[in-house]
Amino acid sequence: MVAERNPQVGKAVVKLRELSADERARDLYERREKARRDENMRIRGMKLTIAKNLLAIGISIENIVQATGLSQEDVVELRETIQLSLPSQSTN
Repeated sequence: MVAERNPQVGKAVVKLRELSADERARDLYERREKARRDENMRIRGMKLTIAKNLLAIGISIENIVQATGLSQEDVVELRETIQLSLPSQSTN
């Protein structure tokens, strides 16, 4: 229904049908998407490693967010994960 009202959407629907029907084109599309997802995960992993290192040397969460592009929630969660993995410090 939207495709009938919007010519651009209609063209996209036609192209999608063509790609879906063409096994080779679909395979190529899926490989590109997988490569894109893999690269995004690699970059995210690098950012998390950098954030972990910055937390270890006492850099503020705000500065880590600014330096890495990670969300504040991600950095806080990472900090909490690191703190949970550390052996508890007793004051004996």
